[in-house]
Amino acid sequence: MKRLLPLLLALAAGTASAAPGPAPGPALAPATGPLAAPAPAGAAASSRAELRREALVLTLLAYDHPVEAARSLRPMVQLAQSTGDAPLQAELTLALAAALTSGQGAAEAETLARQLDQDFPGHAQLIRAMVAERQDHPQAASELARKGLELLHPPCLWDRQEAALRESVEAGCDATATWLGLRLLALSQEATGAGASAITVLERHVALARQLKLPGLLALSLGRLAVAEHQQDQVEAGRQHLAQALQAAQADMPTLARIKVYEGGIAVARKDRSGQLRALEEAVSLAHSAGARRVEAVVRSNLSDFYLSAKQPERALAAARLALPALEEFQDRRMERIVRHNMSLALIQLRQFDAARQERRRLDAMRPELVGAAERSHELEELADAWAESGQWAEALKALLAEREQSRQVQEASRKAQLDELRLRYDSDRKSAELTLLQRDGELKARQVSNSVLAQRVGMALALLTALLLPLLVVMLKKVRLANRQLKANEALLRAQSERDPLTNLANRRHFMAVMEQHAANTFNGALLMVDIDHFKHVNDEHGHSAGDAVICEVSRRITQAVREEDLVVRWGGEEFLVFIPGVPPAQLQQMAERILFAVGGETVQTPDGPLHVTVSVGFAHFPLPPTGLSLHWEQAVNWADMVLYTAKAQGRNRAIGIATIDAHDTEALTQIQADFDAACISSRVQLLQVLGPTTP
Repeated sequence: MKRLLPLLLALAAGTASAAPGPAPGPALAPATGPLAAPAPAGAAASSRAELRREALVLTLLAYDHPVEAARSLRPMVQLAQSTGDAPLQAELTLALAAALTSGQGAAEAETLARQLDQDFPGHAQLIRAMVAERQDHPQAASELARKGLELLHPPCLWDRQEAALRESVEAGCDATATWLGLRLLALSQEATGAGASAITVLERHVALARQLKLPGLLALSLGRLAVAEHQQDQVEAGRQHLAQALQAAQADMPTLARIKVYEGGIAVARKDRSGQLRALEEAVSLAHSAGARRVEAVVRSNLSDFYLSAKQPERALAAARLALPALEEFQDRRMERIVRHNMSLALIQLRQFDAARQERRRLDAMRPELVGAAERSHELEELADAWAESGQWAEALKALLAEREQSRQVQEASRKAQLDELRLRYDSDRKSAELTLLQRDGELKARQVSNSVLAQRVGMALALLTALLLPLLVVMLKKVRLANRQLKANEALLRAQSERDPLTNLANRRHFMAVMEQHAANTFNGALLMVDIDHFKHVNDEHGHSAGDAVICEVSRRITQAVREEDLVVRWGGEEFLVFIPGVPPAQLQQMAERILFAVGGETVQTPDGPLHVTVSVGFAHFPLPPTGLSLHWEQAVNWADMVLYTAKAQGRNRAIGIATIDAHDTEALTQIQADFDAACISSRVQLLQVLGPTTP
């Protein structure tokens, strides 16, 4: 139900309406209504600066009125072309492309990009970045936007001091292109999780907006910066910038509505639900009064999420239904999918099951690429919870299995990418450690050279005064040995630090891989337990990341205490842990899984937000797999432990599921079972063990 970042980015992606400032020209609409029919461009702008200013304001109006904005921009482009002002024509063409991509003109915008490729490649790349962002490809949009900003000529010096930026704006740099490029760059960084980098870009975005002296544009820039700062726990700076955004947007109702949505998002971060509702209701009223139907629809989508989380399905359904017509009209399919998903959840809560199933069929018919894999998995998890709370167990199980299948597909599709990322990260860590070791080695060699020279001198002295210098020689040899021992200890410390998780001080994947390469390079022997904290996302969403870190640290401590001293506990990633148990009899493995369940779930975890009840799901197996004892590589063994972990989660969490026996006499049969594990369990080719966790309070 909580899609705060996608919903906020939906508003930031467009640049709805902004207060135009003084004398924008008669082609502009009043801030509270649709765009007027444009006057001739020559009459609308008496100077080059006014044309540029008018074009920028039109890009802001395009979010709610893309067709009218594009209609006003076309004669302005033609005017610049007729006067032979190629740089102005490129700038106005970029503004036209921004209006087109706000609506359904992506194909025409791409045509405009090709026309600019030769003489204005920076503008062409920025147009392609807008198209990529509209098609929900944030990584591509980020790369294209950065390249476009680098190719602009003359550039606005946005990545330098504010004084340099002011001078370049006064000298006539392409401020429109720079502002649009920075907006795209910040959006893409936020969508891909680079929040700290987004703040740096947004600070420059605000500085440029101040130079352009458009209040609505400045308000939007300040509002985005405030949200990004709160997401990075820069609370005081975010509070100040939000207040400045509200002040700048006072004269412009559509922009003020958007700032109110940002205010609601910040209230979520402060756990101020009444403040969130108040801000969203004010945003709806402002957007409705201004005739900003698209902004109003996105705000109602936020309200729908709020009412679902508040267990008020009637209001959630009403808000979603009010949002839907505008989203369909603007063909905003991604937001439409979010709204339809919320409608289906509300219908389930209202026990209108046939209507909910019909809504799910509409969702299934929509293009799957409109939603990311992680968001799709989150949708299925919400759906499974909603069906289960309504007592529709068959539907809940179906959704849970679909979530599991989705997670498995994502895991398989991203496995290579994750391994590549791990290798890159570990290579970076290794190179850093090796550099330190090389420096230490250099110091050692320098010490050795010094000792060699000293030894020669001592040897010469020994020939003359052996009896007198013998005590001194003993002292020097002791110092050399001490230096060598210290260097070896430092080397061991560096390597140990590179193989520990900094939060929990557990071994990390790198250490586990090193252990496997040394002890199980070809055939894996021993037992594995894969442990996952149940509903950990809810802990972060509802109690904050400090509480999440406290839960991870305490769970890691309890797992370590529940196993033997010689067993290896690894933080596998996020809220997942892997326990490698060598030399344990299969009969004792089930008992160890039970100890972990009760060690974690037997008592609450103390966090900064108060005590929380935490449980885990466990998947366990002994290798080689009984009864045939087929040999497996350690990576395959981890996959089997992961599969039974998913089974434990699918069967209700707070339990351990283990493999008792597998009816497979060769690797081909084992591969077939792994390809359809559920069917193998149903047909009794796989016999499972189950241990239930402690009863929740």
